[in-house]
Amino acid sequence: MTFGFAPSSATSTSASSVSADSVNRLARMLEPAEWASAGIPLLRSPREVVSGLHSRHHPTPATAVVAVLDHEERLTASASFARRPAVAADGWEFRNALLAQLRRVVPHDLRRRTPVRTAVLLYCRDGDERWTEEDGAWMWGLRDACTLHGLRCGAYITLTRGGWQVLGEGRGGRRPSSLSEPSLLADTVAVSDHRSAPPRSGGGAVEALRRTAAR
Repeated sequence: MTFGFAPSSATSTSASSVSADSVNRLARMLEPAEWASAGIPLLRSPREVVSGLHSRHHPTPATAVVAVLDHEERLTASASFARRPAVAADGWEFRNALLAQLRRVVPHDLRRRTPVRTAVLLYCRDGDERWTEEDGAWMWGLRDACTLHGLRCGAYITLTRGGWQVLGEGRGGRRPSSLSEPSLLADTVAVSDHRSAPPRSGGGAVEALRRTAAR
């Protein structure tokens, strides 16, 4: 004779909820092949874009920098913020965080028939340049945030100890990296907002440039 215990309804419901949540999170991420086939516009000068954002924000691991470029690839506005460690890698959560930052630094272009500005995302993280599920969630979030703000979805760039990498394009470089010191800017084009970013050191001149708004 064998004895067994049927799982309680509460346990079954809890397991089903966890399973559904995992499936939903997986649906809210993009694979590199999907990203590459999505028609994301190529950056003409990715190294300049990366170097400029690194100089303005000096991101550390778990910091995202979202930037808006005009049709000539000039930086219109940018903002950096730290990813909350308690939040799972969910494209929906990342979309909301990116959208909140975009709304703070640049008006939407929803009234235009076609987008004229492009949003790019630089994410500084640990690990190497290979794609992760977290990257896929950021890609999904960036694409959705751009749609909701009337912007063209641009490049997704990772910044690690080994350098920077434009995912889906195969372009990258060793400098800057997450270990690089910030360089001084030649201009003050970007509108930068660091109120939600973690404190960083880098010298008074760099800090002053980070807080300078476009004229």
